[in-house]
Amino acid sequence: MQIENKKVVTFDYTLNDSDGGYSETTEGKEPAAYLHGFGGIVRGLEREMRGKQPGDEFSVTVPPEDAFGSHDPQALRRVSVKHLIRPGKLAVGKLVAVNTKQGHAQGVVRKVGRFNVDVDFNHPMAGRTLIFDVKIVDVRDATPEELAHRHVHGAGGVEHG
Repeated sequence: MQIENKKVVTFDYTLNDSDGGYSETTEGKEPAAYLHGFGGIVRGLEREMRGKQPGDEFSVTVPPEDAFGSHDPQALRRVSVKHLIRPGKLAVGKLVAVNTKQGHAQGVVRKVGRFNVDVDFNHPMAGRTLIFDVKIVDVRDATPEELAHRHVHGAGGVEHG
């Protein structure tokens, strides 16, 4: 069975960024799973998955615009500490939740002041070129429930309780 829309795909991968500053893998862990055609993985990787079958192995380089977007300097904001949700001890690099006019948003602390913090609201992987080494483990039809919920259930997916 080959990968196309409405198929559940299980795969192993190793991910590195082009700068060598980030790496992750499913090696020694449970494979990843997603519902193809529903945006559950970065666009550039999903596009390369189409047509592949169990056992296929490939590498793909995904530019920022097909992954987490370019780094936007306008997404760095000075925020009053009173707008942070349960901030705890603040430190550069800490992930924080912020009350905004549009609801809650997450960002990374870039500078800590007495009454304000500078928070970067870019995705932590924004601006990075990603290199994936992938092995397709399995491809199956999605269940009606998975299609209705727009994500995979069970092993490698979401467990509803």
